[in-house]
Amino acid sequence: MAKEAETFVIKIDGSRDATWQGEVTWAEEKSEKHFRSALELIKYIDGALIQAASDKK
Repeated sequence: MAKEAETFVIKIDGSRDATWQGEVTWAEEKSEKHFRSALELIKYIDGALIQAASDKK
């Protein structure tokens, strides 16, 4: 059984305080979120993947 993939488009606007700021778009859900740090970006993607997995059950 093949795993389904999720698509995220990440736009880095710049770097401040030694981390990225920008915008991430979750293509399948047409959801956009601004992030102020790389950690915030990773948490958003992680949450989206958990949500996608639970929606497919």
